[in-house]
Amino acid sequence: MNRSEREAAVRRIMEQSPPRVPPGLHPDVVRRGGRVLRRRAAVRRLLWLLLLAAAVAFTLWALTVQPWVEPPSETTPPPTGW
Repeated sequence: MNRSEREAAVRRIMEQSPPRVPPGLHPDVVRRGGRVLRRRAAVRRLLWLLLLAAAVAFTLWALTVQPWVEPPSETTPPPTGW
């Protein structure tokens, strides 16, 4: 059998019977798809919650440490007016 004969045979087989879905497959797929969607939504909410917690933690740290303020000098200025 060459390629064109095989293609013709496959076309005949596909035209004879419409594709069938095994019984019980559709409800299983719908259930699993719903589960996947719920799981993705839960993960998305968890990631947003973690991002919010990180932003709050950074804000509190920045307000307490104040990294934008220049640290105090560790040397004393030279005495003047003696």
